[in-house]
Amino acid sequence: MTRTTNRIGEHAIVLGAGMGGLLAARVLADAYHRVTVIERDQLSESADNRRGVPQGRHVHALLPRGAEIMDELFPGILDELVAAGAPVIADFTKLRFLPDGLHRLSTRMKAPPVYQPSRPLLEASIRQRVRALPNVRVLDGHDVIGLTTDDARGRITSVQFQRRDDGDGAHAFSADLVVDAMGRGARASAWLTELGYDAPAEDEVVVNIRYVSRLLRLRPGAVPETLIVHGPEADSPYGYGLFAYENDTWLLTVQQFDGDRGVPDYEWMLDRVADKAPGHVVAALADAEPLADVVMHRFPANRRRRYDRLTRFPEGLLVFGDALCSFNPIYGQGMSVAAMEALALRKVLRRGSNRLAWRFFAKAAEVIDVAWQLAVGADLALPFIKGPRPLPVRLVNAYVAKVLTAAEHDPVVATQFLRVSAFLDKPPALMRPSIVARVITATQRARRVPAPVTPVAAPGRSAKLG
Repeated sequence: MTRTTNRIGEHAIVLGAGMGGLLAARVLADAYHRVTVIERDQLSESADNRRGVPQGRHVHALLPRGAEIMDELFPGILDELVAAGAPVIADFTKLRFLPDGLHRLSTRMKAPPVYQPSRPLLEASIRQRVRALPNVRVLDGHDVIGLTTDDARGRITSVQFQRRDDGDGAHAFSADLVVDAMGRGARASAWLTELGYDAPAEDEVVVNIRYVSRLLRLRPGAVPETLIVHGPEADSPYGYGLFAYENDTWLLTVQQFDGDRGVPDYEWMLDRVADKAPGHVVAALADAEPLADVVMHRFPANRRRRYDRLTRFPEGLLVFGDALCSFNPIYGQGMSVAAMEALALRKVLRRGSNRLAWRFFAKAAEVIDVAWQLAVGADLALPFIKGPRPLPVRLVNAYVAKVLTAAEHDPVVATQFLRVSAFLDKPPALMRPSIVARVITATQRARRVPAPVTPVAAPGRSAKLG
């Protein structure tokens, strides 16, 4: 429930009603008397894909830390998702997770349950909760035109916008705070330069990855797992994910680094999966009922905008979510990072509005530092990704490779790796002496007894155990 005390301002405006914008709006509703969310798409009441979230048509993961935060901000939301049909994994035999494409994490892990709603269901559920807040208004079907400032250009004072479907001209809302949560296409950087400020520096690691997906219905019982992730390997730029979702649907996504132009067909997808998946998965996909066309989404680069390093920044403006940093979607970090940023925003708001941007960007940077280290480190472990690999990156990646070797058979190491990947623990937890000792023991054993790879035949195709 929204608090009615300790307000620090009259009106906050959030630009964008994606997951980042919705989470920001939820936190702002506790600190401002009114919150307006402006979204260019026309929003449905149901769980539909929409133009402004093209990545929503591909597999999405809600990491355990993100799920915890969402249930804290919206009590009972996880139970609602399960009631709506979202699978939940508490038995990790239902999880086939090969993050490096070679080593499968032990299914004897002990970790919090993994909730796996589709992106449309999760976003629609969160949006419904935000719309129900008494001091929040969601204004969809509107384009943001620009920002206005005071005479000294030191503070943002209002947002200009207009309806997309008519010519009734521009409107303006005054605001104590404007939050740009418009994703990778956010315009805060351009607005800053127009106002005479420096744009933030950008850190970038180019990956040139494409995601090719299709929504399916599988024969009941054909695949006992409900979540399968097989990452790319050093000698193969392909990976795939197969997720069970609500309404007995499954989503298959094939990832390809440095992919060709054009949208491949389903036969292309099956050929790529057959090279990596176990036979029962290949057979189930060949026999699947298609529920939608094959769709594709391109992701060019991990990109981080360093607002935390600017020396000048106007009052009354924040940048949030993917507008701050967007990661290779293959690691499923985006929604959970936005949730952690929401907690950071809530913390700084409780100390008032003075120097709000500086304090928020510093706190958000702490969250992003960890996610960036995990995502970029994993990308740079692949030889076909271009970019500098300083000694610390090479040492960390060499150690992570040994961790994954150990995690195949050691549930303690597997649990710790999953907890770090899910943002439940910080990366140094993998360097605790007890974990290092297990990793050394397991890798020595692996050198003595190499794991066999047994071919598994599927009708019309060949596959290997993964």
